[in-house]
Amino acid sequence: MTVGAQVKQCLASLKSIEAGLSTLALKSKDEEAKRLFHETMMMSEEVILDLKKRVGELEREEYQYKGF
Repeated sequence: MTVGAQVKQCLASLKSIEAGLSTLALKSKDEEAKRLFHETMMMSEEVILDLKKRVGELEREEYQYKGF
C-alpha cells in the first residue's frame, strides 16, 4: 500500500470516528458527556482538515498518489 493510500485510509477512518462522536453527542443524556463528545468531535474536525491538506500536497507532489 502506498503512502498516499495509507493517508487516505487514515482520513476515512477519522471521518468515521467524527461521525461516531457526533452520534454519541446527540444521543447522550449526560450533559457533561455531550459536551465532551462535541468538543472531541470539533478537535477531530481540525485534524481532518489538516489531513485533507496533506492529501492535496501528496497528490501535487507525487502524481502516482492522485486518485487513490
